[in-house]
Amino acid sequence: MTINRTAVFNEVKDYVFITFGLMLYTFGFTVFLLPYKIVTGGIAGIGAIVFYATHFPVQYTFFLINAVLIVAALKILGWRFLMKTIYATFMLTFLLEVAQEVVMMPDGTFYKLMGDGNDFMSLVIGCMLTGTALAIVFLNNGSTGGTDIVAASVNKYRDISLGRVLIMVDLCIIGSSLFIPSFGDVFHRCQMVVFGLCTMVIECLMLDYVMSVQRQSVQFLIFSKHYEDIARAITRKTDHSLTLLDGHGWYSGKEMKVICLLAKKRESVTIFRLIKMIDPQAFVSQSSVIGVYGEGFDPIKVKPGKAEKEGHNIKTNEDSIRN
Repeated sequence: MTINRTAVFNEVKDYVFITFGLMLYTFGFTVFLLPYKIVTGGIAGIGAIVFYATHFPVQYTFFLINAVLIVAALKILGWRFLMKTIYATFMLTFLLEVAQEVVMMPDGTFYKLMGDGNDFMSLVIGCMLTGTALAIVFLNNGSTGGTDIVAASVNKYRDISLGRVLIMVDLCIIGSSLFIPSFGDVFHRCQMVVFGLCTMVIECLMLDYVMSVQRQSVQFLIFSKHYEDIARAITRKTDHSLTLLDGHGWYSGKEMKVICLLAKKRESVTIFRLIKMIDPQAFVSQSSVIGVYGEGFDPIKVKPGKAEKEGHNIKTNEDSIRN
C-alpha cells in the first residue's frame, strides 16, 4: 500500500498548527482573562462562570460539555473533523490545567500580569489572542470544541460566518451571568455582562478578520506572447486550472490570448515570480474578488428555495416533452 506523502504532510501540518493555536488560546485565556474574572463566550466561558461561582476547575467543565457535543455532532461533521476536535479537547484540557498552576500564586489567587485596575486593557489583549487562536485552529481543519462545533455545523450547511454564529451563542452564555447572585450585586453583574459583550465582539472580529485574510482570493488577467509557457508553469506549480480568453489589441490590431486565473491571495507572489521568470514584459492585472465558489475554493452553501425548485422541475418536464 502506497503512502500519500502530501496527505501525511498536510495532516501533520494541521496538528502542528492546531497545537500552536491551542497554546495561544490557553495563554490569552489564563493570563489575561481568568485572573480578572472576565466572562467570555464559548464552553470556556461556561467553565469560567462555573469556576467563579463554585471554584469547580474550568478544564473539567470544558471537557464534560465537549464530550456531549462531540457525540451529538458525529454524524454532521464526520470522523476526520471530530478526531482533530477530540485531540484539541484533550490537549486544551491539559494546557488549561498546566497554565492555571503556573499563573496561580501561593494564596490561591491568580497573578495579574497587567496589574490591578487594568481589566479592560487585559480584556482587549486577551481576546485578540484567543480570537486569533480560534482562527488558526479553524483554518487548519480543527476546532477547540464546544460552541465551535455548533458554529462549524451551521457553517457547513449555511453561508453564515463562524464569527456570527459564535456571537449568537455567546450572547446566551454571557447573559446568564446576570442571573447568578454569587457574582455580587446587580451593578457588578451588569459590569460583568458588559465586559463579556466586549470580549465577544473583539474575539469574533479577530476570528473573522484572520480567516477572511487567509481565504481572500484574487483574479489575474495575464497578457503575454508566451502565454503557453506561463499557463503550463502556473498549472504545474500551483495545481490551479485556468482559462484562455480571446483578446484583440485595439492599437496593434493583433489577436492574442489572455490568461484568466483565480487563486488565493497568498499565492500571488508565486504567480508573479513565475510570470516574471518567463516573460518580464508581460502585462498583468490583479484584482481582489469578494468570493470564489466551486472546486478548489469555498463550496456554494445557499440552498434553492421552494419556488426555484418548482420552476426548475417544470422547465425540466417541458424539455423532456419536447424531446
